[in-house]
Amino acid sequence: MTSLPLVFDAPKRGLPPRHLADLDPADRKSAVADLGLPGFRADQLARHYFGRFTADVGEMTDLPAAARETLASLLPPLVTPVTEQSCDDGATRKMLWRGHDGVLAESVLMAYPDRATVCISSQAGCGMACPFCATGQGGLQRNLSTGEIVDQVRQAAAAARDGLLGEPMRLSNIVFMGMGEPLANYNRVVAALRRITSPAPDGLGISPRGVTVSTVGLVPAIDKLAAEGIPVTLAVSLHTPDDELRDTLVPVNNRWKVGEVLDAARRYAQATGRRVSIEYALIRDVNDQPWRADLLGTLLRRRVGTKRVHVNLIPLNPTPGSEWDASPRPVQDEFVRRVEAAGVACTVRDTRGQEIDAACGQLAATHR
Repeated sequence: MTSLPLVFDAPKRGLPPRHLADLDPADRKSAVADLGLPGFRADQLARHYFGRFTADVGEMTDLPAAARETLASLLPPLVTPVTEQSCDDGATRKMLWRGHDGVLAESVLMAYPDRATVCISSQAGCGMACPFCATGQGGLQRNLSTGEIVDQVRQAAAAARDGLLGEPMRLSNIVFMGMGEPLANYNRVVAALRRITSPAPDGLGISPRGVTVSTVGLVPAIDKLAAEGIPVTLAVSLHTPDDELRDTLVPVNNRWKVGEVLDAARRYAQATGRRVSIEYALIRDVNDQPWRADLLGTLLRRRVGTKRVHVNLIPLNPTPGSEWDASPRPVQDEFVRRVEAAGVACTVRDTRGQEIDAACGQLAATHR
């Protein structure tokens, strides 16, 4: 099903210049001191960036003009907007970003009745080679820096506040489900999680309960994340409960089998107290058979526990050149019924953004 190799180590390409969001509070003070300014200027700068969502030192009028000019070196441009598309009457907006070295990544900002959510990228491209995912088929260009990850969130928060989704809203939910495998860029993603969840001015002040980190199942990294003390939701992209199919559908299964991944999910739920989400892209005549629904429910009940897990079915989103399609609605409904019959909660994800290739599995960062 796929001819691309798995890539765990990103190409050694230059990361962008050091940015305020790359630094923890102590390092910010040291960086400001190195610039010849008193340490409290770091706090002022952070209050603007994390609290007011501005990276323009010209707007920081509580800082002396000379200090602003000096501090600008800690706020270099990271992700520059290239194109923006919207659909769903403006409630879904996809942004294509360009890094300092020309790599492209995408994020998607979505409005719901009770929240604003941004889906962000952690890598430019992806090395996990899943054949039904446009990002995975595009390969991996490089890891994103902590600052590049955080700045996607900051800009989304500013856009939501300023009414770009139709009316002013507060950004409350972050999902690491854009381009890339977050746990393959582990250190920078964890640093970004700390910036996102720390109270302002140390960070953006978003509750860990509103943050979801997805993974195709990098077992050692799941266990490591469970010990970080950041109780975000873990989303495991399982897509089939049997090893035979998953070996090809999610190639990382050749390293960590379904049972190992589900055991890691159970340990994560036990350590954090957070229910794990099982992501399952439903593909017509590939992984939508009734027996697979039964097996999925049984495995989750036995290996994770019905109180610790939830299945999130994703109708397959079409990608260019793919021979696969979404399952018919009756098949989808029967799949849900069988999983729930095992005592496992199961819902179907809203397919937002399909018409602008902004739905799950469609992000490809193409620019014409």
